[in-house]
Amino acid sequence: MFNKKYRLAVLLTAVILIFASIKIITSTGFMKTLMKGVGKFFIEAGIPSYVCYSQAENATDQSLKNTILSDLYPSGEYYRMYAEQGESCQTYTYIEAMGQEVIAVTEEESETQTQSEEESTESAQTQSQSDAPSSGASEVISRNVITGTTYDRASLNDYNFTQRFYTVTSITSLTTDIFRPQEFLDKDMTISHDASTPQILIFHTHSQETFIDSVEGDDSTSILGVGDYLTELLTQKGYNVIHDRSIYDYVDGKLDRSKAYTYAEQGIEKILEENPSIEVVIDLHRDGVADTTHLVTEIDGKQTAKIMFFNGLSYSNVNGDIGYLYNPFRDDNLAMSLQMHLLGEAYYPGFLRRIYINAYRYCLHERGKSMLIEAGAQTNTVQEVKNAMEPLSDMLDKLLRGERAY
Repeated sequence: MFNKKYRLAVLLTAVILIFASIKIITSTGFMKTLMKGVGKFFIEAGIPSYVCYSQAENATDQSLKNTILSDLYPSGEYYRMYAEQGESCQTYTYIEAMGQEVIAVTEEESETQTQSEEESTESAQTQSQSDAPSSGASEVISRNVITGTTYDRASLNDYNFTQRFYTVTSITSLTTDIFRPQEFLDKDMTISHDASTPQILIFHTHSQETFIDSVEGDDSTSILGVGDYLTELLTQKGYNVIHDRSIYDYVDGKLDRSKAYTYAEQGIEKILEENPSIEVVIDLHRDGVADTTHLVTEIDGKQTAKIMFFNGLSYSNVNGDIGYLYNPFRDDNLAMSLQMHLLGEAYYPGFLRRIYINAYRYCLHERGKSMLIEAGAQTNTVQEVKNAMEPLSDMLDKLLRGERAY
């Protein structure tokens, strides 16, 4: 009996010492210093460190094991922190990707491999404003009958209930301090002035994103062409829209996304300074997924790419609030995507993926009504993604006119 109690006491003491050691190591910043050094080594040696840390990024459940590993070895976080200090990556270039932060070989076809839990194998600046819609936009979707799901306000006010609308990466947290649904659902998202001056800006941090049947050299078949169509649809609905077709991710004749958000921020800030009346800023992308994934649904008989709203929190589990990525409009950004998502659930069931949450800022700090939107992926056709702009423009119009689906 004595031996059994003794062994139990030793085991318990060992467990306590292990957890105490972990706490001391993480709280003193020792691992932060160590992993910054690891990040520097990866960069200078050209080692593809994404192999070890993309697994942590893809983790969907925060088990005890994952929580401990995230605290002890958040290599992606520290790699990014080091890369942002201006160090050059050699063979590998750091890419601010849409679904996760990854290291990827600098080639035009390098893609982010972001996958939602529910969708694995599912079958010089230009300002353009259309004076007249093309025949393709002659009948703009505008649904007046709810055919999907609406939720009662009491349920939506509940933090735990609304988590069903989100996918959150393992390096950040949608905490109760950050996400306050009752407050966000009350925010006014209406446009405050008429179309006599610009109201909406559409741009593309990653202008070179293409689709499965895009034609090389024809940007009308790329994400730029999709932006043209969204501009046309919103113009037809009566909005004054600027479409910035500037290239922010193609430098010296090659794809380079390492500073795309920096360049995009500089570009759109200039536009906003020249057009202070702009209230809505949309960064339009397409996602990168596994080649076996086809993000598509059917709306009014048309094969339509699914879309996903994306929020950056400027908050990481390692550092808390990221001061150098401060976003004064984070609450408004979160409120806008939530209200838009609820409109989509109500009027276009099956059209939306979960709202994706990551740690960084993604140029969402320029206006309160800012959105990063992922329209389909590289496995969609151009037409499927353009079809998605029709329900998207209707949802945006409803939101900006003050309609709510709750």
